[in-house]
Amino acid sequence: MLRHPDGTREPLAIGLPGDRAVDAKRLESAVSPAEVQPFEGKEFAENPALVKGYIGPGVLGEKNASGIRYLLDPSIAVGSAWITGADAPGMHVFDLVHGRDFTADGTIQAGEIQEGDPSPDGGGALTLARGIEMGHIFQLGRKYAEVLGLKVLDENGKLATVTMGSYGVGVTRAVAAIAEANVDDIGLCWPRAIAPADVHLVATGKDPAVFEAAEEVLAGLEAAGLEVIYDDRPKVSPA
Repeated sequence: MLRHPDGTREPLAIGLPGDRAVDAKRLESAVSPAEVQPFEGKEFAENPALVKGYIGPGVLGEKNASGIRYLLDPSIAVGSAWITGADAPGMHVFDLVHGRDFTADGTIQAGEIQEGDPSPDGGGALTLARGIEMGHIFQLGRKYAEVLGLKVLDENGKLATVTMGSYGVGVTRAVAAIAEANVDDIGLCWPRAIAPADVHLVATGKDPAVFEAAEEVLAGLEAAGLEVIYDDRPKVSPA
């Protein structure tokens, strides 16, 4: 069920290959600003054309028996054959051909992505890999606002329930992610963009010549446009 900003609810059916499931985040993005809600028992009671567990495209679609908008995953090509529910208890249909035996009201990109899927830019096959979460966005919608009674005046001067969102970037999480991605056998290597400096110059010992040489090195580095941290503490041991 889609819950639109004005409060109306609309049933929506999505056709996917049997080895796929709906990706909730992709679906929310595709139907925004509507909110996605479960299709509950009372909705089945209000739509007797739908047979639980055996729903097929024969009754789906705005012009068919259910009147429910029916959208297909783009991978279901015209001319392809499928096994679907037969809109009758315990029965399925074999070799149901898209374009000949059923049609849809449109398409929607809401299915799960799998390894080997073609990339959107046509550059080849997709490869799945683990990522590091640097921040997050929670689209809270009106769930908590309705419970808390959070309302504001809209452009017409009428009370309207607010739409809530939560956005955050974890600073400590960012440090951990950078360390994980930029470490080798001898330790951490900060990327230049976030390193404290380009060069850490240390002068040690009691011989003035050491510090004179360090000053020359410092001048040369700074002249080259590098940012330098210069540790010139004369009485501190490197250990």
